[in-house]
Amino acid sequence: MTNNQFINNQIASHQLSRLHWLHGLVLGVITITATMIPVKAQEITVPAPIQGSKLRVGVAGSAPFVIKNDDEFKGISLDIWQQIAQEQELDYELIPQSKVQSGLEAIANGKLDVLIGPISITPKRLETSKIEFTQPTFFVRTGLVLPSQQPTLWNRIKPFFGLAAISAILGFCLLLFIVGNLIWLAEREENSQQFPPKYLSGVGNGMWFALVTLTTVGYGDRSPVTKAGQLIASIWMVISLVSISSITAGLASAFTVSLSELAAQERFTSPADLRGAKIAVVSDTSSVDLGQYYQAKLLPTDTLKEAVDLVVSGQAEGAIFDRPALEYYLRQNPQLKLRLASFSLAIETYGFVLPQNNSLERDINVVLLEMHQQQQIRAIGEKWLKYEDFQE
Repeated sequence: MTNNQFINNQIASHQLSRLHWLHGLVLGVITITATMIPVKAQEITVPAPIQGSKLRVGVAGSAPFVIKNDDEFKGISLDIWQQIAQEQELDYELIPQSKVQSGLEAIANGKLDVLIGPISITPKRLETSKIEFTQPTFFVRTGLVLPSQQPTLWNRIKPFFGLAAISAILGFCLLLFIVGNLIWLAEREENSQQFPPKYLSGVGNGMWFALVTLTTVGYGDRSPVTKAGQLIASIWMVISLVSISSITAGLASAFTVSLSELAAQERFTSPADLRGAKIAVVSDTSSVDLGQYYQAKLLPTDTLKEAVDLVVSGQAEGAIFDRPALEYYLRQNPQLKLRLASFSLAIETYGFVLPQNNSLERDINVVLLEMHQQQQIRAIGEKWLKYEDFQE
């Protein structure tokens, strides 16, 4: 090997080593850079149960949305779910829940796949990270059930003893007394047979004359014969036309106002009247939030029946709950002397509940929207209650 060949081989070996070193350096930089770049987290979609396994469907809520007879469930929410399950060919088993809150916790903990019933969609529940609501199933009003107070006998006749009525009667008697005295003074000497000189009998006959003139009866048994008496009688006749109309209108107006106030007289005429009142509510429901919002003194209960019982017993002045449920309860218990307030407290939105990112949500929402568009949900509502009970 010549010197030139040796030198060339050394140069080539040196260049190859340098290339290996650069290659390793580049790979190291790429590796370090890759570890420093954050990887975007991908959303994990919870798959639907494997085909052939049954969906665990929790059921919670009050009638007429959820009605349990022995081991059988029925009601508005059940009818809607059965329609969804039929269209999506879902196999499921119904699992009763003691409360809506218990069902929500079961969904969050993975113990249920779906929760159905009259479940209010509230901001607080929407903040829960492990559950999601479907499209709304119903928009309902929140109502107030109150004792049905019947007016007493005194309340019925009280308008006749009011200030307006008594004032009108006293004014009427005073006019008769004044005219009776004037007629007696003018007639007692020249017409003593009809208006005797004695004060009591003479003034009494004068008041009788004023009364029959006022009422336009005019028996004719007594009449003035003197010029002064006839002048007084003429003036009184003109005054009578005005006074009798005014007295009659005043009495009629007073009685009408009093009777209308009696008919409208109630403890609660608007939601603002709830402030400071003893109101029964069902725990873990939106009725608690509404009661707190209107600053009522809350009496928490576990069920709607317990809340209504507090109103019946007089321990509570009223009970807050969803109006369709209250309407249905009163229809099923007509013996209760209760009624619904004429106003509503809020609008509630119902929906079903699933675990977050569940693949069933989209399919259920599609069916729910189709049912709304085709008026199927309206038909289900009318099957159990008047549909106006569900809307504002």
